[in-house]
Order: sequence, then C-alpha cells, then structure tokens
Amino acid sequence: MSEQDSSQITEQQTTADHVSGLRRRNLLKSAVSMAAAGAMAPILGSSVARASSNTDITAMSALELSTAIKNRAVSCEAVMTAYIQRIERVNPSVNAIVSLGDSEALIAQAKTADRELDRGQYRGWMHGFPHAVKDLANAEGFITSQGSPLYKDTVAAHDDLMVKRIKDAGAIVIGKTNVPEFGLGSNSYNPVFGATLNPFDSKSTAGGSSGGAAAALSANLVPVADGSDLMGSLRNPAAFCNVIGFRPTPGRVPLAPLFIEELPCNGPMGRTVSDTAMLLSSIAGYDPTYPSTIPEDPWVFSGPLARDWKGTKIGWLGDFNGYLPTESGLLECNERAFAHFEAIGCAVDNATIEFPMEKLWEIWLTFRHWLVRGLRTADYADPARRALLKPECIWEIEGGLKLTAQNIFMASVGRAKFYAALLKVFEKFDYLALPATQVFPFDASIHWPKEIAGKTMDTYHRWMEVVVPGTLSGCPVAAVPTGFSDKGLPCGIQIIGPRLKDFATLQLAYAYEQAARYNLDIKPNL
Repeated sequence: MSEQDSSQITEQQTTADHVSGLRRRNLLKSAVSMAAAGAMAPILGSSVARASSNTDITAMSALELSTAIKNRAVSCEAVMTAYIQRIERVNPSVNAIVSLGDSEALIAQAKTADRELDRGQYRGWMHGFPHAVKDLANAEGFITSQGSPLYKDTVAAHDDLMVKRIKDAGAIVIGKTNVPEFGLGSNSYNPVFGATLNPFDSKSTAGGSSGGAAAALSANLVPVADGSDLMGSLRNPAAFCNVIGFRPTPGRVPLAPLFIEELPCNGPMGRTVSDTAMLLSSIAGYDPTYPSTIPEDPWVFSGPLARDWKGTKIGWLGDFNGYLPTESGLLECNERAFAHFEAIGCAVDNATIEFPMEKLWEIWLTFRHWLVRGLRTADYADPARRALLKPECIWEIEGGLKLTAQNIFMASVGRAKFYAALLKVFEKFDYLALPATQVFPFDASIHWPKEIAGKTMDTYHRWMEVVVPGTLSGCPVAAVPTGFSDKGLPCGIQIIGPRLKDFATLQLAYAYEQAARYNLDIKPNL
C-alpha cells in the first residue's frame, strides 16, 4: 500500500482536521514541488495508473486539500496554479471543463483567499477551492449555455442557490462542466462545446448529463463537483468515470427556483465518498424558496461515515429477471461488488420488485415528456428556435403535447403503486443494489446505443432504463465503482437506501468503497 493509500480518510468529521499533521505536512512539501515539476504517477497499462506518494496537489482528496489550506501547509494561490496548469494540459484530451475563466483573474481571487486567511477569515471547508459548475446551473458572470446554440452567449446575472452555497463554503468558480444539450441524454455532447471524453481512454463517452463533472473529477481537474439528476445524471457518469455520484432524496438539496416535486434534483459528486458527503453538507439544507426542502441540519453529512454493517441485508435487483438487456460482461463486472459487501458484513441475495417494469417505463415517459415540454415550450413555439433544438428534445416536447391531465394523474397513481411494491421489498432487505448502467462506456461519436445484446433501443434513453426505478422511488441512491471491463473502462452499481436515509446510504457506500478501493487506487493515465 502506498503512502497516499495508507493515509486515506477513515472517518469524516465535523471539520477537515482529521488528517495527520506531520504526515500530511511532509506529503504537501513534496506535493508543491512536484506540482511545479509536473510529476506523474507511474503507469499501469495504457490507460490507468495507481495512486502513489509521487503525487501532486490536484491528486489530493478534497478533504485532504481542505485541511492543507486551513493549516496553511499550502496556499490558495499554489492550489489554483496547480489546477490551472493541469486543466491547460489535460482538459484538451477530455473536454470536461468549458467556459474557463481568465487564469490571471482566478489566481488573483486565490491570492485574496490567502489574504483572508492571513486576517483570520476562514469562509468554510472549500476556502480557496477551484470549482466548475455544471452548465445547467447559473454562476454569475459565466455563460449558462445548457449545451444549446440558443443560449451559447447567455451570461448568468446571478448564482443559483446551490452555487451560492458552494461559494459561501469558500469555493472560487473557475468555469463550467460540459453537458448534453439541455441535459437530455447520457452522452455529454452538444453543438456548442462538442463531446466530453472518458479520461480512461479519451475517446469513449463520460456519460451524462453530469458527464463534464464526472470526467473533471476523474481527471483531477476539480476537487469536487456539483451535478443534477433526472434520469441517472449523477449516477451514469460516475459509473463511467470511476468516481462517486449521489442522488439525494428529493428535497434534500433545494431545487430553487423550481418547485417541481420529486423528479429532478441537485446533488454532489466526488472522487471519494467522504468528499461527496462533505459537499452535500454544503449544498443541502432548508431554504424558504423551496418549501419541500427537508429541514434536517445538513451538517450531519460532515459526520463520521464509518459504522458496523454486520447483518445488513442487500437485495440485488440485477437486470430485473432478464427484463433489462445488458452488454456482455457488465453484470459480471457489477457482481464483483458482492464479495466487497460480504467483506464488510453484509449478506447479498436476489430481490424482485413485484411491479411490471414495462408499465414503470410508460409512467416514466409520461413524467419526462411533461417536464421537458414545460421547460422548453417557448423554444419549441418559435420555428426559428425550434430548428436549433436537438431531435431528442423535439421528440420529448411533442410527446408532452399529446398528454392530457388524465395521463398525468394516472402516471401519479401508477407511481404510488410502484412505491408500495418497493416498500414490500424493503421489508425484507435493508438496501437494494442494481447496475448503474446497462452498457460500458461507448464511443463518444455515437450519440446513443441503438441496441444492447441484440435488443433494439426504441428511444434515445431506453439504454438507461436501469436508473428509472431509483428516480421514481424518491429514495437516495449512491453510485459506486465495481471495476473495469476487459478494455479497461469503468462500470458501477447503484445503492438504493430507504427514503430520507441519505446519510446511512452514504455510510454504506463508504464502507463498500474502503473494501473495494476501485476509485481510491486506480486512476486514469493522464
């Protein structure tokens, strides 16, 4: 085990002061010099490298970096410089970060953050962090293109609530992370910025819609990342990029200014579960502009993640008894997780939700058509603007135009029946698990898989049907890595916890991560 491996965080505490002072100071002295020298980790094969003591500032976990900045072991200026240099060198091969700010201006902001520390002003655990915001959210002074040529010049005049909270924690916004147009689809390509590529081979997709965020994390271009999730947008890219994605219980993170119950949500991503939970502690919490916000104190997510899991029962949903087609080798890759769950004291057994999955898909299409139509009606109504919409967006809107109030009502009734069936499964199992994707990362030049295992995909997102139960459940879902394909590309699973049990779900994800270590030990060779 390397020095960095042995110093991995075992618990997340209420502050980032958990890192051993002497060991961390010694590592940081080495890190600063190696950042300037551009040192690289040793190569394992052609696409991955194992973490080693020969690392740099950008390879530190977010919590390690937070402690280093707070303890003045490294300056905010050095951190910003290291990240900018890495972005300049690595981002062209992955296209994860777009609308990057001016380097001199960003370094000036970092110097200001250092002066604040000189005066005893500490703004939060992200003090001086470089942060890139998903390009569906507004960050003041940056373009919010949403991946659409219709909005490619739209500069945000304000911060969305989630972005404001990230800034309040001390972060410096450096740019945006790439998305598919309007977040539609799980391949992050668009006509404004092009496609985001997977850091593990620089040609496959990084997933979506938080594909830029996941690729940026995997490539060490940002310490943590924000994202959003309607149809797996925090889960699919995490699986494709060997990082962590977490879809909270809807209402955990305010969706202001929208007041749309249950379906879309904002959430955190990180290179580790500890980092992911800590970011959640900053973006979660009540806000009066979103009355469905869960009122629990968000600082709970900064608490210790380690706990005993002996006797915990996990239900494996797999491919829903053969209903979902999966790429050859994917289920086998996912099922490697069983041994890691068993190593931490869990028992894994097959589970079945007694609800017709095809019916669940129809319910999902109704809600999705309804939501996309509502959001994009103005663009569709203008023929000149409509001509610039991606075909999949037009298809969603026109599906929504056919809906009646009765369709929406019956979808709501059907969803309630599905949730009742899910509760029956939770009577037998404490948590559920299933694949995070149905395929391994595919060539990014292919907009979406047209078939899986010989079965034709009848929509642009049917190949991601596996995430629909998690969304419609309204339960917290963590995406964690389960290894790699024979081509060296990542895969992962979803862990579904009972509704409102977000922290416990993160704790299980943390215990699994410590046993499996895929994201801790294996990195892209960039």
